[in-house]
Amino acid sequence: MTDLRELRELREGLRAAVRGEVDFGTTARALTTMDASNYRRVPLGVVAPRDADDVAAALSVCRTYGVPVVPRGGGTSIAGQATGTGVVLDFTRHMNRMLSLDPEARTAVVQPGLVLDRLQEAAAPHGLRFGPDPSTHGRCTLGGMIGNNSCGSHSVAWGTTADSVRRLSVVTPRGERLRPGQAWAGAPAGLRELAEGELARLRTGFPELPRRISGYALDALLPEKGADVARSFCGSEGTLGVLTEAVVDLVRAPRARALAVLAYADETGAAEAAAGLLEHGPLTVEGMAADLVPAAADLPRGGAWLFVETGGDTEGEARARAETIVRAADVLDALVVTDPARQRTLWRIREDASGTATRMPDGTEAWPGWEDCAVPPARLGAYLRDFRGLLADHGLRGSPYGHFGDGCIHVRIDFDLLTGPGIARFRRFSEELADLVVAHGGSLSGEHGDGQARAELLPRMYGPDMVALFERVKGVWDPDDLLNPGMLVRPAPLDANLRFSVLPSKPVDVAFGYPSDGGDFSAAVRRCVGVAKCRTTSVSGPAVMCPSFRATGEEEHSTRGRARLLHEMLAGELVTDGWQSTEVRDALDLCLSCKGCRSDCPVGVDMATYKAEFLHHHYAGRRRPAAHYAMGRLPVWLGWVARTRSAGVVNGLASVGPLARVAKRLGGIAEEREIPRVAGETFTRWWRGRKAVVPSGAGAGAGAGEGDGTGDLVVLWPDTFTEHLSPSVGQAAVRVLEAAGLRVALPPTLRPGGRPVGDGRSRSAARLLTARRGRVCCGLTYLSTGQLDHARTVLRRTLDLMEPVLATDAPVVVLEPSCAAALRTDAPELLHDDPRAAQLAARVRTFAETLEQYAPHWAPPVLDRPVTGQTHCHQHAVLGDTADRGLRAAAGLTGELSGGCCGLAGNFGFEEGHYEVSVACAEDQLLPAVRQAPDGAVVLADGFSCRTQLEQLAGVRGRHLAEVLAEALDGKA
Repeated sequence: MTDLRELRELREGLRAAVRGEVDFGTTARALTTMDASNYRRVPLGVVAPRDADDVAAALSVCRTYGVPVVPRGGGTSIAGQATGTGVVLDFTRHMNRMLSLDPEARTAVVQPGLVLDRLQEAAAPHGLRFGPDPSTHGRCTLGGMIGNNSCGSHSVAWGTTADSVRRLSVVTPRGERLRPGQAWAGAPAGLRELAEGELARLRTGFPELPRRISGYALDALLPEKGADVARSFCGSEGTLGVLTEAVVDLVRAPRARALAVLAYADETGAAEAAAGLLEHGPLTVEGMAADLVPAAADLPRGGAWLFVETGGDTEGEARARAETIVRAADVLDALVVTDPARQRTLWRIREDASGTATRMPDGTEAWPGWEDCAVPPARLGAYLRDFRGLLADHGLRGSPYGHFGDGCIHVRIDFDLLTGPGIARFRRFSEELADLVVAHGGSLSGEHGDGQARAELLPRMYGPDMVALFERVKGVWDPDDLLNPGMLVRPAPLDANLRFSVLPSKPVDVAFGYPSDGGDFSAAVRRCVGVAKCRTTSVSGPAVMCPSFRATGEEEHSTRGRARLLHEMLAGELVTDGWQSTEVRDALDLCLSCKGCRSDCPVGVDMATYKAEFLHHHYAGRRRPAAHYAMGRLPVWLGWVARTRSAGVVNGLASVGPLARVAKRLGGIAEEREIPRVAGETFTRWWRGRKAVVPSGAGAGAGAGEGDGTGDLVVLWPDTFTEHLSPSVGQAAVRVLEAAGLRVALPPTLRPGGRPVGDGRSRSAARLLTARRGRVCCGLTYLSTGQLDHARTVLRRTLDLMEPVLATDAPVVVLEPSCAAALRTDAPELLHDDPRAAQLAARVRTFAETLEQYAPHWAPPVLDRPVTGQTHCHQHAVLGDTADRGLRAAAGLTGELSGGCCGLAGNFGFEEGHYEVSVACAEDQLLPAVRQAPDGAVVLADGFSCRTQLEQLAGVRGRHLAEVLAEALDGKA
């Protein structure tokens, strides 16, 4: 539809007819141009129906204007079937409930937008579960699962989604309400006659294998199979009717489970062994090879593994079954795990493979497209050998993994989808692989559907007559070809509508170096493949991503949503004003820069860096928000307060209500926030006044004096927060580090003036005479607000000051996790042309890492108390907390810290308009953990933001681990 008048009429017609939201804006359209596939199609608008009446009304309006309709759930489809050029029906906003659950009948009534994990949570108290469980179970919807006939790792025990569907409620494109079920229930007029006229073809035209997902499941209409219209509807990819409700069967969940991890030399060995294990009745037989496994993964020795799960009424029974399988398997090594937490850790390795596989070990991009072929399980080993040979013939690489027990293989392949020759090779490979799959008696799709990726090749699998029958069936259900045209029948070419074709062909001029993406911002944005792990509504363990999505439930505030908008910004077709885009700015506004996606996203999308990059360009030469000046330049203002010794005056003025309100309004600070108090004495002033101070040497990195001690020298970084707002943390750290026998120094404060001599390391007398005083700074506040030019200046000045330290072996101890993360990652990525930034990054140590590495024999005081609180989001994402866990354990501090983000996140929670989201993030993990803590628990919060959030929202004093240990040393704990 190109006529603007008709487009306006369509939009207004939908708004008049539908009670749910109708959004034809740029953001809504940009968020739905892609799913998790290689394809991109730009819709006209998005409708979020409230009920079946809304669905019927939307279909009626769209039929009037001849506009296609695409039903969409979580948007995790791999083959392109959740994208379209017409109107997208988004079921995740309103039609997302479980309507009822009957434990006796073992059934549930669900709406299409219900996320699978919500159904599992409701069924679990009754000892029940929904059988199929794709790796995207935390964000895929039941409607999408029915549309694709999804399977998951437990299909060897509980089958595909079609095996768990009892009855459906469907609105046809012409508005008819049907209730598909068995015995021709809910069949549209003409379907029975069509099927009964083709019984011979239906009986002979479909391969028999557990994972045949390709095409329409018309053999379900055979009389000997119960003429099951609901089952035949499953896997139709939104092309026949729009699902509005489903009655699904639940299965009895085993009370206990064991996981046998079986190691083999390679994936072929694992594949050949898989079919032989089925006779033992496992719940799963999953396979993956070493190239998809993190180096630190605790797996038995081998080059490939089968994850075989068993169940039982007791742990002993489940373990015995797993051990039976181990004895029956010919393995290099094996491991049986019954601890649920360790099982979850191992399963997470497998579930993250769909994202992990998107990057080859050398960083090369790899893509779906042949994501889930399936062959008879007994032929899997032979198929994999042939598949590997075909890859080699085309000069391609891929890492197979998946449902070995069902003969279904997932793989991402390093196709070149950016150039003409690469796309031509993609087509040739696809055609030859389709022939190979068919030769092994397989199905082009074993889980994710055909969509645009494989539908064009269905004649190779089924022959032209069966494909013609598919078209006739589509005509019975959808005579106007309204629903998802171009999918399954009369398909678009598999090499059309590729999402990469619209991106710039040359690298975009950017500030950060993007070392993992070859310096190419487009490649960084391409990292997001749409698996949508960021859309989970709950986190387990230490995970963080994505707090703003959990707070708002809005796609545009997920990591994927923001990446999609950045993709469209680079494309320039839908988002047309580039770095000046208000749509991108508004989506990034609620990004907390927590960096959780950097570690929790399977492909390492780093939205905090992308946000800083965008803000840098967006506000270049323009006036910034007041908060960028007030909080983005916080080190400047606090430095001024320290130099003028006016902390008392500032605190006094901030305590006067009217004056504080004016200051907050001028500074863009949320009215609900209290302005933190500035310390009367800075940390470095306290340091200089210590009796232990001795004159610093001319070298060795000690610029402000060294403390007592005979051990290794460590340089303690006086970050802005420790220096001006919580010097007690720095004082405590000095106390503990010196108790551990370390010599503590602060960074130099003299920066030689003039220009460098020779190689920049020499120092002339003139330079020393013109030296200027300065303070080190990581540039965090400038980075988080996108003031990258300022950040560069500050960091280069810091590197100048730190040169004497870099000439030694001394570690740099950074107490504030966000500052440590900035020095370790942001600084070298921003100053990618200055090798000193990487040198400094390599020296950065957390407080716990310093004690672990430089005082390994020191024993901290033992407190024997429980802890509560939250692992700092930057600690989790960038620094890691292994050393912290070890230090806590050595100090007798028991218990686990929660995940998530505190919600204050530096300047974020202070900014006007962010307060509600900030509070919601705190209520997600941190505040409940503190409220539920046992009596006497130590509230740990290493970050200043976390401590401030606890104080302002809960009236609780959180403490840095250094403070807790220092108090114990002094007998005050």
